[in-house]
Amino acid sequence: MPFDAGMERTAAEVLQACRERGLRIATAESCTGGLISGLLTAVAGSSDVVERGFVTYTNEAKHQMLGVPMALFESVGAVSEEVARAMAEGAVGHSEADAAVSVTGIAGPGGGTDTKPVGLVHMAAARKGVETLYRRHVFTGDRSEVRRRAVEAAVALLGEIVAAD
Repeated sequence: MPFDAGMERTAAEVLQACRERGLRIATAESCTGGLISGLLTAVAGSSDVVERGFVTYTNEAKHQMLGVPMALFESVGAVSEEVARAMAEGAVGHSEADAAVSVTGIAGPGGGTDTKPVGLVHMAAARKGVETLYRRHVFTGDRSEVRRRAVEAAVALLGEIVAAD
């Protein structure tokens, strides 16, 4: 997916805010499959801020790499607020990053249900010493559009946690 100029500008602004605060960041991605990291690292010089990215498509990967409790998948499912929060907090805890953003959702075209429709994306942003932020979105469009909009929203949410006092 090509990133448009507006997306890259937002990413550059978030990276600059991180530099000004001395923060390093990580991503924990499921339905976006590394696109958030891809957008952040499309910005020249991002290596001084982006510490790492976790692509955790399976529940096992979320558990092994981020420490998401297996019981959460059984009780609320992978596409949930609780898992998004655990992913973001786990990315901070399992890296050298100060802040992280996570996404888990259903990009489609299949996989949706009445309670968890295609386009549902849960995301969270965590930062040491700051309360974790959470957002729920239901994006419309095809798989590519859902993923693109999730990337945009996740980078914006990352910017919010970076700016938080």
